[in-house]
Amino acid sequence: MNKAQLDMFAVQGDLLPAEPARYALDPERVRGKLEAVLAELRRAEAMPWDRRTRAYHQLVFPQMTNALPPEEADRYRRAFEAELDRLA
Repeated sequence: MNKAQLDMFAVQGDLLPAEPARYALDPERVRGKLEAVLAELRRAEAMPWDRRTRAYHQLVFPQMTNALPPEEADRYRRAFEAELDRLA
């Protein structure tokens, strides 16, 4: 193994793994993406996504709301579920 490969397994301090990098989401950007998904659903008369795309949004949409204050996140999640129910 060369040095670059060994650096991938670097540890800090007392052999504890390095803290994984964290990505700070911009709440305004998140709101824009959430609104775009909701707008697509609200315009639709039937489910606009195939099974795979729907599964993706059902996984990612709630996770994205975690970047927002709890009350706002709950409103977005409820609106998303309501649209999915309407289109089911």
